Amino acid sequence: MQRNLAVVASAILATLALAGPAAAEDRFRLELEGGAAWQLRNDFAVPGDGGTRLSIDEANGGPFAAFRGTLWADVSKRSSLRFLAAPLRTTATLTPETPVEFNGALFPAGQPLDVTYVFDSYRLSWVYRFRHSGAVSFRAGLTAKVRDAKIELEGSGLANAKTNTGVVPLLYGGVRWQMTDALALDLDVDAAASGQGRAEDVALRLEAKVSPKVDVFVGARTLEGGADNDEVYSFAWFAYAVGGVSFRF
Repeated sequence: MQRNLAVVASAILATLALAGPAAAEDRFRLELEGGAAWQLRNDFAVPGDGGTRLSIDEANGGPFAAFRGTLWADVSKRSSLRFLAAPLRTTATLTPETPVEFNGALFPAGQPLDVTYVFDSYRLSWVYRFRHSGAVSFRAGLTAKVRDAKIELEGSGLANAKTNTGVVPLLYGGVRWQMTDALALDLDVDAAASGQGRAEDVALRLEAKVSPKVDVFVGARTLEGGADNDEVYSFAWFAYAVGGVSFRF
């Protein structure tokens, strides 16, 4: 936990320091997002090549409370840094029909099993906004994602957890349609794929300007991905209904 906080603090300091060359006025934008998340898929096995496969979305599909915060800092006329914190936690209780082998522990069949799934994400992105002459604009960049994940099983007097913290590179992209001076439709994407796994975070938002420095938004988000290797098999898919507010300063 202390290491994760250090990573977060370092990312924020880097964002503030590199934003110095940009114009002083409205250099930053803070987005606060909240909503509900539904667990459409959540399958896992630990270890990936010998653990018992469990599907906890069938036991509890949600909704779950979901929040995230994003800080944008302009470093030039066309480029920005983005720092994002997106915690995610779900729980489920199921009664397995067969014994469950998980991370070296064996949980008996026919007994309630409590499952906690945590997938916290911290991201630092560099984003470039392309020149445009019409209502539609494009942006692209690179993201470094710090993944702090945990799957914990508890039942029959036993408890065991599999944790995983690592850095994942992602590609970033976005499209914005400025429909009027006050209304815009915005698509935002972080994604990557490899032979052993993938990750996608896609949001579509309708944004409305309520003052020169404040916007509100509503929209939908989907988060999907996972990994398949000898150490762990884990794939999850979430759908969100979100809303929030954005402040420029």
